[in-house]
Amino acid sequence: MIDFLAALGLVFVIEGLIFAAFPAEAKKAMQSVGETPDASLRVIGIGSAIVGLILVWLVRS
Repeated sequence: MIDFLAALGLVFVIEGLIFAAFPAEAKKAMQSVGETPDASLRVIGIGSAIVGLILVWLVRS
């Protein structure tokens, strides 16, 4: 559970830094996501989850 909370905290740090450093680009990215079809977002989400799972597996093994 400690590792999960640490990872969640890092997500917030990275997202916060992106919004703080590049607010205009972050707005454009959010608008682009809103215009992207659901099927494409689903594929990107599944792909990201798989890459993340593999990365955690490699680091933790």
